[in-house]
Amino acid sequence: MRLSRYFLPVLKENPSEAQIVSHRLMLRAGMIKQQSAGIYSWLPLGFKVLRKIENIVHQEQIRAGHIPMQMPTLQSADLWRESGRYDGYGEEMLRMQDRHGRDMLFSPTAEELFTDVFRAHVNSYKDLPLTLYQIQWKFRDEIRPRFGVMRGREFYMKDGYNFDLTKEDALHAYNRHLVSYLRTYERMGLQAIPMRADSGPIGGDDTHEFLVLAETGESEVFYDREITDLTFGEREIDYNSVEQCQAVLEEFTSRYARTDETHDEALFNEVPEERRCVARGIEVGQIFYFGTKYSEAMGAKVQGPDGKPTEVHMGSHGIGVSRLLGAIIEASHDDNGIIWPEGVTPFHVGIVNLKQGDEAADAACEALYNSFTAVGLEPLYDDRKERAGGKFATMDLIGLPWRITVGPRGLKNGVVELTSRRTGESVEMTPEQAVEKIIEIYAPHRVNVF
Repeated sequence: MRLSRYFLPVLKENPSEAQIVSHRLMLRAGMIKQQSAGIYSWLPLGFKVLRKIENIVHQEQIRAGHIPMQMPTLQSADLWRESGRYDGYGEEMLRMQDRHGRDMLFSPTAEELFTDVFRAHVNSYKDLPLTLYQIQWKFRDEIRPRFGVMRGREFYMKDGYNFDLTKEDALHAYNRHLVSYLRTYERMGLQAIPMRADSGPIGGDDTHEFLVLAETGESEVFYDREITDLTFGEREIDYNSVEQCQAVLEEFTSRYARTDETHDEALFNEVPEERRCVARGIEVGQIFYFGTKYSEAMGAKVQGPDGKPTEVHMGSHGIGVSRLLGAIIEASHDDNGIIWPEGVTPFHVGIVNLKQGDEAADAACEALYNSFTAVGLEPLYDDRKERAGGKFATMDLIGLPWRITVGPRGLKNGVVELTSRRTGESVEMTPEQAVEKIIEIYAPHRVNVF
């Protein structure tokens, strides 16, 4: 993409309404525009990152054997009355009536919808296990929406639902989701710690939240410092293996890590004092096992091996796709702007022409641009007739991990400058070497469109 043809409405000044770093930088970098309290338009740069995150979530869910589909954003209140949640959910639910006076609601979550689909089409235990999921817009009418996409009213979310014959099978689905979530977050450059949490209005006894440590986190968290040394890495897991998934669960949840809602001071004090940590965390996902809560209320049964009707065991599993943008920025920025991890960057590399209109510089930039697009990488070429300082400031603000600077002086020596956004280090090399280096960097991070 050529910046002269792109829609990137960057701001030079910090917006007065933005209270935290991610909100401020998303507004300044032209990623979002507020339309009303807690509701945003996603401008091209923000939408591009949103899609990168969504694609990673899809890939890891499908890798784990989960099946994507799509539910409507509007739901009938009758389903929620069946489950018993309609009156108890609270004022966060946006309720409305259609022209025929039928009670409707804007989906805050979708346990009832998925259970309704399941009971209509699945009749035998032979069709289990089954996990269905969607990535869809949700709405919760927060009393005080704030912090940009971190606590908006409208948000983009992956929600998945497992249906299993037994509790043991459902707990394996729970473990399978934990493994897939660890892979998902690490691919985005995040360390998201699974912490024992409260189930809230979803219900159920077994639940973990995934939290990214950040000063602006909404939750106080208590954890054993050792857990921050754990990484999932590139290991391969057989998602059908109960033993392998259980081992990962035990590895990542055996050390103390809890939100303030479930914190146990006595248990925490058993952790050696030098390893006890108290911090703030941003929730980016949660997994639940809630047994037969919805299947009993809504009659979701299958014929068991003995021929008798049996309620299925269920769980739900969510990832805040839009919230992840804010979390990544909170965890990865500096005074100059965003620093995108390679896995989610909107463009793979920025090309800065120091002297637009210079024949040699223009030709070199065009050659770099064409070399990257030919191998499926997306460069952002700043071909504007702007001063160099302004171009560098824009690149730093929008946070592309790598920048190639092209100027007449360097070209006389046959070199361009490759700069790392994260470290600020620059290396001179030939244009061909710069292309090869960028291709090598992104080989493990290629994200195919779902």
